[in-house]
Amino acid sequence: MKTTVVAVINQKGGTGKTTTTINLGSALSKLGKKVLLIDLDPQSNLSYSLAVANPDGTLADVLLGTAAIKDILVETGGMWVAPGSNDLVDVEISLVTQPEREKFLKQILAEVKGFDYVLIDCPPSLSVLTLNALTAAHEVLIPLQMEVLTLQGLDQIMNTISKVKKAFNPKLKIKGIVVVMFDSRRKLSQEVLEYLQENVKEKIFKSHIRLNVKLAEAPSFGKSVLDYDASSNGAKDYKALAEEIAGA
Repeated sequence: MKTTVVAVINQKGGTGKTTTTINLGSALSKLGKKVLLIDLDPQSNLSYSLAVANPDGTLADVLLGTAAIKDILVETGGMWVAPGSNDLVDVEISLVTQPEREKFLKQILAEVKGFDYVLIDCPPSLSVLTLNALTAAHEVLIPLQMEVLTLQGLDQIMNTISKVKKAFNPKLKIKGIVVVMFDSRRKLSQEVLEYLQENVKEKIFKSHIRLNVKLAEAPSFGKSVLDYDASSNGAKDYKALAEEIAGA
């Protein structure tokens, strides 16, 4: 079985990274794929959103070498989760002084077998942890809101990916851009999307994730939106995105 490792990245907070990681993972699992979610964000919003509370171990323990990744995985909602924790802040500080500090996660994921997809929820910064994700990944998925500042942020992301490709991971590819929190009634949303379509060479997925209150509600119940309300626009949009990605 070939495992595809995907880093979900945007250096801004509140851009739909965690929402996309969880719900794309859930949609892929419902297509029959075996999915592992990696919560690499010290805020551990992914773990919280799937009601993974007080796990026996976290990714911080694995990165520190005090636990094996297979021993910390938690099954929930048809997926597996490597939980995050606030201890990742301390881990990041300790990694800065380590030789080959960018390769720790890649070495850890080499021990993981039997998954079709590993989706990494990256921190909202271009940090050592994010560098680890990009070095470990085969592909990058970029969730983008249709806002003016998005365009500036996209340039920074592309620049970082280019540097990582040159220095650490020459096979890294950009899987594509996912339009999130899309409101077709807003003129600005349409204008930014048209600008991206005309000026960005990377793939922009046809499946846009619409603004949807169910997406915001689902984490309160510890579920993906597909398990919380399968008939919602949020569930339909992520199902369409999963089909687009799995069929690519």
